[in-house]
Amino acid sequence: MSTRVRLLITVLVAVLLAAVAVGYAALSRSGEPDEVASTTVTGPRLMVLTNGRVSTVSRSDPGGPREVGEQRCDRVYSAGGTTSCLRPVGAFKAGELAVLDAGLREVRTMPLTGFPNRTRVSDSGRMVAWTLFVDGHSYAANGFSTSTGILDTRTGTAVASLEEFTSTLDGAPATAADRNFWGVTFAADDNRFYATMSTGGHRYLMEGDFTARTLRSIADNVECPSLSPDGKRIAYKAAVNGDPRQGWRLSTLDLQSLEVRALAETRSVDDQPTWVDARTIAYGIQREDGVNDVWAVPADGSGSPVVLVPEAASPAPIG
Repeated sequence: MSTRVRLLITVLVAVLLAAVAVGYAALSRSGEPDEVASTTVTGPRLMVLTNGRVSTVSRSDPGGPREVGEQRCDRVYSAGGTTSCLRPVGAFKAGELAVLDAGLREVRTMPLTGFPNRTRVSDSGRMVAWTLFVDGHSYAANGFSTSTGILDTRTGTAVASLEEFTSTLDGAPATAADRNFWGVTFAADDNRFYATMSTGGHRYLMEGDFTARTLRSIADNVECPSLSPDGKRIAYKAAVNGDPRQGWRLSTLDLQSLEVRALAETRSVDDQPTWVDARTIAYGIQREDGVNDVWAVPADGSGSPVVLVPEAASPAPIG
């Protein structure tokens, strides 16, 4: 092969790689609003994603000015001075989990395979959980598959998949090959947690014990649970008529009485809700133009939904 031909091939490859990178960058920004002006935010805040960048807004004025950082994530959550950032699958690399400190500096990264979907951090900041789609792209799709893991940031212990735990349904072993787990939320003791397990066409709320490596069923038709600040209620999305293809209704579950209360949001919500405080639940809804807004609704079933943070996603109360 002549030098001229080799040079031509090299130039063509370089152009192709640049085009792929630019195309991916454009794709990753699709459905996002233009950049917003950044400002310094103090006091009690909400962390959100703005254009895929970690941002904060004041809880007293969530629709007002926001502080936009440099860290980019597909999903984010923060508590106890620890931020979990799920980064997207790039043009030339798989995804990863980045654990950030209170100053949003990376202290640990873990390579992950799949498309970022959910993440949570325990109140103390010690435990971090993630969910990825590894096949399919929607909970309503047939044949979807998820991978859900937990990291103990204090000991470094990492569980790659909750499928490694021993699971029981109504006391009987659950070993079916179609089991999927997603949507972890942690209790205050950094050991107990709740998650969704699907098998046999049903979605179950599971209570987990990290140390014992066990999961047991609590209730049916519970997806993407979020534990209330007092540890007594679960906010979640419930499949309408038990069929995700009909959409989901935001609801709460009393863990003692197992009473279910539908919330005032009647649109389908495909998100893991967040407790802003004991009275308010936040969640993301995507507009027809592809842009997300963070909405809020009272946790007692009263009132009506309102936009909490426009053009944002992945809310988490901090400060």
